[in-house]
Amino acid sequence: MIQLKKGLTVLSALALTSSILAGCGTKADNANSNANASSADASAPASESSTSPASDKPVEFSFYFTGSQNVKDMWDTLVPKFEEQNKDVKVKLVYIPSGTGAQPTYDRILAAKQAGKGSGDIDLYEDSLSNVTKGGKDDLWDTLSLDSIPNIGKINPKTMENVSNLAVPYRASAVVLAYNSDKVTTPPSTLDELYEWIRNNPEKFAYNDPTTGGAGSSFVTTSIYKDLPDEAIYSTDPAIQKDWDNGFATLKDLGKYVYGKGIYPKKNQGTLDLLANGEVDMITAWSDMVLEQTAKGQLPATTKMKQITPGFNGGPTYLMVPKLSEKKEAVYQFLDYVMSPEAQGVIVEKMHGFPGIELSNMPQEIQDSFKGVSEGFRSFNIGDLDKEITKRWQSEVAAQ
Repeated sequence: MIQLKKGLTVLSALALTSSILAGCGTKADNANSNANASSADASAPASESSTSPASDKPVEFSFYFTGSQNVKDMWDTLVPKFEEQNKDVKVKLVYIPSGTGAQPTYDRILAAKQAGKGSGDIDLYEDSLSNVTKGGKDDLWDTLSLDSIPNIGKINPKTMENVSNLAVPYRASAVVLAYNSDKVTTPPSTLDELYEWIRNNPEKFAYNDPTTGGAGSSFVTTSIYKDLPDEAIYSTDPAIQKDWDNGFATLKDLGKYVYGKGIYPKKNQGTLDLLANGEVDMITAWSDMVLEQTAKGQLPATTKMKQITPGFNGGPTYLMVPKLSEKKEAVYQFLDYVMSPEAQGVIVEKMHGFPGIELSNMPQEIQDSFKGVSEGFRSFNIGDLDKEITKRWQSEVAAQ
């Protein structure tokens, strides 16, 4: 576990550069990403072409990504740093605001391939594990290697093996227990201990409605899969639903002990607000949100985090290179920079996420700040079964 105040002091002490993750892009924002050296007019005389040969122009590639404003801010910070050091490459950022969804971008890449039109002018794509896996089946992604991107050697080899080297996990976060250490001196270490704590401390624990945010969904899913085989969290077989009964019975029983005797706040922020104002002493929350809000003074300095066993959901956000992109060499150059300790330090400071590379490659202060929470989480990959979980939760738990 880590003292957030200390962790945040460390992160801010890095003083690495400006903001990072996300949000509402405007047409003007996206226009900035199109700022390129002008292409020579195809009809220009030969003498003009010789003074500005094509080989001297930077290679521009298109990078499609989505997320909140802080994600956009992050790339708006990193890309100029990269271009300053790599004059031969230009990154065209194409931002898809959070809420509009990244699926149309995936569909465009797939449709372009099926129509024999290359990668659809998409050279780099950011998304979650589900589309890494789906794209592997659709044969969309390039296989990445150390020869092309030396800094992927700094990533945990098992993490790369899990995606068959089809994607770069450039940052990560996890759901953890966040608690007020003034009120909770000995936090739970296991899920069973957490259940006991909830029952012994009525209305002092909250998790959000799982249909409105991943922190609540993680608590529900982790409870349902608690006593199932380890491999179950990778199964999309609907037959597994018959093994969910015990987990749902536990969640239903806990309802009378959680905040408001069965009140489930909306969104991940809902439970963070309850922790901030002292209405509860412990919640499930995303680690990056806890770190960011403690840094801003929105959560008390007494806030701490801890991962439990079995671990809550967590995992990386990935970058994929379409196999049919014609700009792959330039993209490799950019990915190598993104996975450098320098760029990863910016991501840590601005996104408050875990580095994509192994912590041993980062400064000691950053290693210390994530001790106890950057490991132990699990990456669930259950496909559309999560929709069945939320429907059953609403009818059996929320409606009681």
